[in-house]
Amino acid sequence: MRLVNSPDCAPALNEGVPVPFHEQEIARKLHEIIHTGLADLPAPGSGRTLERWQALAQVAAQDLSLAKLFEGHTDALAIRRELNAPPAPPGSSWGMWAAEAPDAKVVFHPNEGVDGGHSVWLDGRKAWCSGARSVSHGLLTVWRNDGTGPFLASVAMHQPGVQLLNEAWPAIGMAASASIDVVFSSARAQLVGQAGAYLARPGFWHGGAGIAACWLGGAQALAYALWQAAAQHGPGERLLLRQIALGKVDLALQHTTALLRETAAWIDAQPTADASVLALRVRLSAEASADQVLAETGRALGAAPFCKDASFARMACDLPVFLRQSHAERDFAALGKRIAAQGPQSWAL
Repeated sequence: MRLVNSPDCAPALNEGVPVPFHEQEIARKLHEIIHTGLADLPAPGSGRTLERWQALAQVAAQDLSLAKLFEGHTDALAIRRELNAPPAPPGSSWGMWAAEAPDAKVVFHPNEGVDGGHSVWLDGRKAWCSGARSVSHGLLTVWRNDGTGPFLASVAMHQPGVQLLNEAWPAIGMAASASIDVVFSSARAQLVGQAGAYLARPGFWHGGAGIAACWLGGAQALAYALWQAAAQHGPGERLLLRQIALGKVDLALQHTTALLRETAAWIDAQPTADASVLALRVRLSAEASADQVLAETGRALGAAPFCKDASFARMACDLPVFLRQSHAERDFAALGKRIAAQGPQSWAL
């Protein structure tokens, strides 16, 4: 996927809010991808899941903040299709915000007699809204006043009642993803699906597995720098150490790529089946591979690329932050619980 810088294609960012230069570039690139049709990815489970994940990995290998916004946009569109929402406005850009922080919650109030009951008003604070300053629309989890939910709601970001809290994202890693908090005050929105539909649909785990493709893409970018250093000719202890590291990195990445291909084929063969076990496996594999790539490239290459190669340094800074979208030991426990119930039949060769 080739990204082209074109100031003429820049989206309208929220006025009055200072935006870091790199964030502006990421917003432009996302806009360009959308308007050239490169964000029209195959739906998960459509027979082309691997092609979808290859696009995610390819964008991630260029920039993880861009991949975060790109993945959110494509996931939001896939969710809307799966839940039979109306088509998204042409050229719109979307954020997908489902994280539920303990101190931030958005509730909705019905807009009586409008749009068959789908039209609502939103109130409350939503945390971790990646790209909120750049996208035109958001798809987010919301709740009834009585605690019923979660529901999903689509909201246009450029309207009264939407306040962006700029101070909530003093990040260094993944800085350009701008995962800020948003406060809604009687903002107009439309419900998408019924209570619990976001978590109950088969595509929930398809999307969760797709995140692993982003992590893999970031790890591949760092591994490429190691390959360049290890592909040199001539004797030397330093070269030998780089080749040793490259062997370890290659094995780790091969494990994850093979598992992603297997998972994509499984999802395409049975798109309505529960894919939670495969999604958990591939996420944990991608996280472990990325951790190993970060460690091996740093040990083999030393400080130079961290200090003199801006792309490498940004990727090495962004990837550990993006990986924390994993649930760490809780994901191992969730996988173990499912395997304990299902049995170890999948271990057979």
